[in-house]
Amino acid sequence: MARLSRLCLPGIPQHIIQRGTNRQACFASEEDFAAYSHWLAESARKYDVEIHAWVLMTNHVHLLVTPKTSEGVSRMMQTLGRHYVRYFNCTYRRTGTLWEGRFKSCVVNAEEYLLICQRYIELNPVRAGMVVSPETYVWSSYRANGLGQAVKLWTPHWVYNRLGKTVEERAKAYRALFSGHLDKQALEAIRVASNKGMALGSDKFKQEIEALAGRRVTPKKRGPKPRKEKKE
Repeated sequence: MARLSRLCLPGIPQHIIQRGTNRQACFASEEDFAAYSHWLAESARKYDVEIHAWVLMTNHVHLLVTPKTSEGVSRMMQTLGRHYVRYFNCTYRRTGTLWEGRFKSCVVNAEEYLLICQRYIELNPVRAGMVVSPETYVWSSYRANGLGQAVKLWTPHWVYNRLGKTVEERAKAYRALFSGHLDKQALEAIRVASNKGMALGSDKFKQEIEALAGRRVTPKKRGPKPRKEKKE
């Protein structure tokens, strides 16, 4: 079956997932996390990609970004991967691939899902039982979004900026969003869209993306199973 072309539309956020091959560890030390973060920042700046949220887990990565060009995300991830895999293989005296195929991604309707996506990303360590609160996990964007700390890697999205007039107001309003649980339907929608390379948003948003991208952005509906002929 032919693989769908990757969606990358300037000005529209994307949720990206990058996993270690066979779900093996792609970070083994604090230095590894720092190295990945460094090259992520460098690559994002080079290819005009804004980074709104991230979490670096032991064997996978989540990013929420907005590209300014149609090739920005792909080039950013290629450059990042080349630098980091070389570093990781050299550090641990290994060879071969580190990542599980190409990264997965989906475009996101900012009005509907941007802040939900950010919470989904930053709550990964909590769901994994690594920490009780997202603010105690160093390698995520929560300290920028939720505590208002200046982070080199971070560019707040305009939807986030609408939460308040000052840094303190925005951070306080953002923290309040974490008082409730994420809707299960929203969680499933994020996972399905990201893993299948679809669009995350309303039907209207999906129709607009299909018109812009020239390809479908919703999963194919399964047709009825063919009926078996009865043997005489």
